[in-house]
Amino acid sequence: MEIMALSSSSSSSLLPISSFRRNSHSTRNFRRAISLPTAVRSSLFDESNLLLQAAKYTVDTYVENGMVVGLGSGRASGFAIQYLGRQLRSGAIKDITGIPTSVESATEAAKAGVPLDQFRDISKIDLAFDDADVVEQESLAAVIGRQQMHGGESIIEEKSILRAAGKLVLIVKPQQYQSAVDGSIPVLIKSNNWLETAEEIDDLFLGDAEVWRRSSSLGFVGPTGGDYPIVTKEGYNVLDVIFTSPIQSLVEVADSLEDVVGVVEHGVISRIPCTAVIAAEDGLRIVDNTIKIEGSMV
Repeated sequence: MEIMALSSSSSSSLLPISSFRRNSHSTRNFRRAISLPTAVRSSLFDESNLLLQAAKYTVDTYVENGMVVGLGSGRASGFAIQYLGRQLRSGAIKDITGIPTSVESATEAAKAGVPLDQFRDISKIDLAFDDADVVEQESLAAVIGRQQMHGGESIIEEKSILRAAGKLVLIVKPQQYQSAVDGSIPVLIKSNNWLETAEEIDDLFLGDAEVWRRSSSLGFVGPTGGDYPIVTKEGYNVLDVIFTSPIQSLVEVADSLEDVVGVVEHGVISRIPCTAVIAAEDGLRIVDNTIKIEGSMV
């Protein structure tokens, strides 16, 4: 197992994204479900086993008796919740209260026998673990919320729980631990005047990406989200800001998004002391940014 400490980062310029209006007729690629070859199924099994080992390490290393634990969403978090339930049933861990970040994690915890409470009824969360879509190597800033949302999921609630935790652990695969982050950032915006907000975000990063309003419709609906855009349980629309070139600084992107009128929340987690548990084939890698974060607060 490799233990690394992150050094201080220098500020980087933001990458622009392309015009929202200019991309109104662009297309997306869709893939059909196909049967997987044996080699691919074996690879998926190996990946699941690596995530399971990372999940067990997270519970064994960071969860202690009597803790209030934020329960993340995703495959690795699901493994961690299942293992936590087994440890509770065996008596290896006692007196745990789980705070689910989503309907998915609440369901998984109920099946595993992990006692639950609601976030608003808890004044202190000792530890939270979660999956991340991607983690930026230098800062351990992360992106969550890229997956299609379902009824009870909320980036707002998930981020609130992660921020409230005394310690945060992110469980990721090696390809999700990136020196320059690529892909999209989900942004929650007010539904009224949503187009003006989208255009302002487009102008903010003008250049090298696309802005799409997330839709609940099947098939191609275009960047406006068609007639049935996703509406979160809080009543907001979701924009996907899709970068086509690597993002040089997630923290700077997050800061810029927060200044846009109409933006309520986004999927970037930053400036939170955390540990990344990376499920690599050659063994777990543990990366911590606590020293760096504390230093930046001085």
